[in-house]
Amino acid sequence: MTTASAPGVPAPAAGTTASAPGVPAPAAGTTASAPVAGATLVTSEQPADATARRVAGPRVRRRGGIAWLGLTPFAAYVLLFLAVPAVVAIGSGFFTSDGAFTFANLAAFADPSVLRAFGGSFALSAVSAVIGAVVGAIVCWALAALRPDGLVRSVIDSAASVLAQFGGVMLAFAFIATIGAQGLVTTWLVSVFHIDLNAEGTFLYTVPGLVIPYVYFQVPLMVLTFMPALDGVKTQWGEAAATLGASRTTYWRRIGLPVLAPAFWGSLLLLFANGFSSFATAAALISQGGIVPLTIRTQLTSETIIGLQNVAGVLAFGMVVVMAIVMGAYSLLQRRASRWQR
Repeated sequence: MTTASAPGVPAPAAGTTASAPGVPAPAAGTTASAPVAGATLVTSEQPADATARRVAGPRVRRRGGIAWLGLTPFAAYVLLFLAVPAVVAIGSGFFTSDGAFTFANLAAFADPSVLRAFGGSFALSAVSAVIGAVVGAIVCWALAALRPDGLVRSVIDSAASVLAQFGGVMLAFAFIATIGAQGLVTTWLVSVFHIDLNAEGTFLYTVPGLVIPYVYFQVPLMVLTFMPALDGVKTQWGEAAATLGASRTTYWRRIGLPVLAPAFWGSLLLLFANGFSSFATAAALISQGGIVPLTIRTQLTSETIIGLQNVAGVLAFGMVVVMAIVMGAYSLLQRRASRWQR
């Protein structure tokens, strides 16, 4: 059955409905629909979520702008109290007392007292870093067997966070009261065991004696930096090695230790940099030079190298060079260690 069409218009096919003039007839078995006024045609060139993206775009940009605005106080702090003083301190080593630029002050690196200061800083930082890294790695090994959310693990993590920042005058006073010339432990050892720790001089007030308080804050710092790497060692690696017939010794020699080595050496370098730049604890225990930070203080209060000006700035430049090399190596090792922590 068909529906009659207007005169002059071809009759539609059987089973279809006639469409308005000028509108193509629909296919067989379908019903023609008239265009709706104001409707938007969605095509592949214009996805349905394009409008949503246009609306979300300004919001994302506004949030990004607010985030950058929030960093402004921190950026101002870094600029005024870190960047500017560092540039002024380093730059002063390349000028004479009259303000003329010169490289002559670099001759201070050939002075025996400066070489001894750098040697003392290298030795103190290296010894305290090695002891702190070994002891801290053992502590991390013991903590790895505990539940991450357990009470013991939480207490030790909190204590490490606090003790890693416990330095300066407070730490120096704690050791003076403990193992100083009249310290609690010193007098107790003399009265009970007749052992005098300071029979040949007060050991705590020397550069080798600084190793003891330095290790105090190096061990907690090692726990904080090395523990995430140890937590990143997956148990599936040991299970897979055991499935292939490897012993536990072979697993640690061929898999565990090579994976942890970059993180360990990176943490060791971080401890070295921490010890090399420490000042307050050493200044509270030693009045004279012996390490670079104390030598800089001496140069600021009284010039001791005749014929050279602004030696403190030259020494600061030397410290920056050492720290840049150490932190560059630390960054490379951390980038290598992060591959196994993803």
